[in-house]
Formats: sequence, C-alpha cells, structure tokens
Amino acid sequence: MTPFTPSAELLAREAKRIQQRERAKTVFMAIFPPFFGMALLIGIWAIVSIKSTDIPSPLVTWEAAVKLFSDPFYQKSLNDQGIGWNILSSLKRVAMGFGLAALVGIPMGFLLGRSEFISRMINPVISLLRPVSPLAWLPIGLLVFKAANPAAIWTIFICSIWPMIINTAVGVQRVPQDYMNVARVLNLSEYKIITKILFPSVLPYMLTGVRLAIGTAWLVIVAAEMLTGGVGIGFWVWDEWNNLNVQHIIIAIFIIGIVGLVLEQALIAVAKAFSYEDVKN
Repeated sequence: MTPFTPSAELLAREAKRIQQRERAKTVFMAIFPPFFGMALLIGIWAIVSIKSTDIPSPLVTWEAAVKLFSDPFYQKSLNDQGIGWNILSSLKRVAMGFGLAALVGIPMGFLLGRSEFISRMINPVISLLRPVSPLAWLPIGLLVFKAANPAAIWTIFICSIWPMIINTAVGVQRVPQDYMNVARVLNLSEYKIITKILFPSVLPYMLTGVRLAIGTAWLVIVAAEMLTGGVGIGFWVWDEWNNLNVQHIIIAIFIIGIVGLVLEQALIAVAKAFSYEDVKN
C-alpha cells in the first residue's frame, strides 16, 4: 500500500492555519488578561464602595473624572489650576532633577568603572547614602535653597542618581577584557575607548539604570510636592484630601500610575532599541 504523501498545497494550508492560530493566541493574550485584571480591580472596588460609604463607586469616580478632564487647563489663581497644569508642573520638576542626575551620574559611573581606586573610594559613600529615604533629603534642600521648587528638584536629583551610577559602573566593569587589550595594542585614546568600545557595551546597563531612576523620580516628586506645596500632582492630591474630595484622590492615583507607566514603557522601548544584541548585530 502506497503511503499518503501530503501535497505542497495541503502543507501550505496547514502552515497558514497554524500561523493564524498563533496570531489569534497572541492577540488574545495581549488583550484579554489585562482586561480581566482591570475588571477584577474595578469589581473589588465596586464591592468595597458598597460596603463603605466613604469610598466612592467606580461610576461616581468616572463621572468626576469626565468633569475634571473637560477643562484640564483652566487657571483661576496660583493655587487653583486645572489637573493638566499640575501634571505638567510635576513632569517639569522630574525632567530637571532627572536630567541633572543623568548629567552627573552617568559620567561618574564611567569613572568608577574605569578606576579601581576611585571605585573603592566612592563605593562606601554610595552604600551609605543610597538607602536614605528620599524625603529625608527634602529638608536639606529647603535649608540650602530656601525655596520649595529647587528643594523638590534636589530631592529628585539625589534619589535618581544612584541607579545610574551603579548600573553604568557595573556595565563598564563587565566589558570583556579582550576588548581593552585590543585597545591597548592599537594605542587608542581614552576618548576612542569610551566612544568605540565602552559606550556600545555599557549602553544596555546604562539604560536600565535610567529606567530605574525615572520610576524613582516620579515616585519621589509626588511625595515631595505633598510637603512643599505649590502646583503639582502631589500637592493637588493633598489639597483634595484637605477638601475631603475622595473621588479626585482616586483619579489622581490612576493618573500617577498611568504617567509612571508611560514613562517606564518609553524607556523600556528605548532600551530594547539599543540593546547589546541590536548593537552587536
């Protein structure tokens, strides 16, 4: 009996069906698990709101959010501005503190990674200061700068700098020694060593430090603004608490989470685009 041999057309149809199933599975896993997770969260929230009159329901909060975002950029006075201005003010402080931390932390990480003497000298200082609570730095900023805004930026700076220093230094130290030996044989200058050898290899570590730092910066600014006042999402949360406006507090929690998620995902995308594998290829 002659064994059945599938035709090329039959094999192509089967491969197409498998591909379609895999694509459908990918779409399902990308959409439905997050949807069910959010539905579970809202369901628990709705049950809690029924049991407690102090917690507004999801529907009431949604109606408040629609009203809040119908005019996010109104400006009546210095302390009475729309939610859009508060978010932008917080992002501005984060950008300034985070940018200063990157300007200082990344070169310092390269320096620590390249010099064993400096690394041994600075590492104890980093180990001592890194575990300090972010808000412990805020009074020092108020004492030095005599103003709330630069004090908040200082707090972001000092708390964002550690991940960038540590990850950059680790990346430099993990560059294969063969690369450095070749650089010495070719008598490359320090500038060419950094730009042609160290930077491509260290970039994934550096971007990981940057991603960790931006999460810390956004976390710190909310707490700092609660204490310093002015315009910002943290101060807005505290002001709404003083007004006992719980709906707006819950809305602010979602806003803080969404903005933090967007910042982190943006940096993850950058890190993937400049991963070591991509640079190597």
